[in-house]
Amino acid sequence: MNTAGFRVEPVEYALQRDDLLRVREIVFVQEQRVPLEEERDAMDPLCRHVLARDDAGRPIGTGRLTPEHRIGRMAVLREWRGRGVGDALLAALLAEARKRRLPELTLNAQVSAEAFYARHGFVPYGPRFHEAGIEHQAMRRRLDGATAIEDLAGARATLLALASGSRRQLRIYSRDLEPGLFDAPEVLDALRRLATRPGAVEVQILLQDAGTPQRRQAPLLPLAQRLPSVFLFREVHDPVDRNYPSAYVVSDADGYYFRPLGHRFDGEADLDAAGHARQLREEFAHVWERSRPCTEYRALGL
Repeated sequence: MNTAGFRVEPVEYALQRDDLLRVREIVFVQEQRVPLEEERDAMDPLCRHVLARDDAGRPIGTGRLTPEHRIGRMAVLREWRGRGVGDALLAALLAEARKRRLPELTLNAQVSAEAFYARHGFVPYGPRFHEAGIEHQAMRRRLDGATAIEDLAGARATLLALASGSRRQLRIYSRDLEPGLFDAPEVLDALRRLATRPGAVEVQILLQDAGTPQRRQAPLLPLAQRLPSVFLFREVHDPVDRNYPSAYVVSDADGYYFRPLGHRFDGEADLDAAGHARQLREEFAHVWERSRPCTEYRALGL
């Protein structure tokens, strides 16, 4: 995989051991003070490794996939962070996993990197814990179908992934911009980044109850007021639509998050489900056409 200024490729541990360990020692041992004996383990020769190099051939990033289908040892040199190296490394590991038809991947994310993995479809599960003196969160992603979303943390991670992965359009069917989900800072930030991309972007939001978000001054509304050509709101009007029990978010990149009961956060999500995503987009479009525009949102004065 070649990207501006660097390339990522699968490598054999025995042949590239020194380069892999050099990057990991700088990041984990020198920067994060992880003991060397904890950073090194007997698993390395059994893993699939990916290595990022700059245009001069110098190693700048690493990652590995263990026989237990776990991603780990993701490390990028400080001067290369924020330039897409981590994204490319993770994409390469996902490609390796798909080649092997693995059903699911897990990882232990440093809490500071949790949002990064969430953007790539990983969902947190279980309590946080400490590993090598650093707080971590276990995360997982299904590769052979929908991932079960069990709680609010999973819901936030999924919405973050859908907003980050959308190309030009995101559709949201919600009861009332449910608190805890659509007002989460990381979700608002992802929606803001989507809305301010160059080119035409559209976020369509269908509500069953438009009054409640306005009364509680939902944080998404001021953002939408500043970007009225991007965020479009409608309220369902047909009695059948008003009694619809579910809620969902669907992107134009074939990802979706479906909640059978719209007042709950548990449901299922899949970032690569063309058929189901297309069905939800078509259903959304029909309801959108027969719903009323929320003109009252244009002058909230918030």
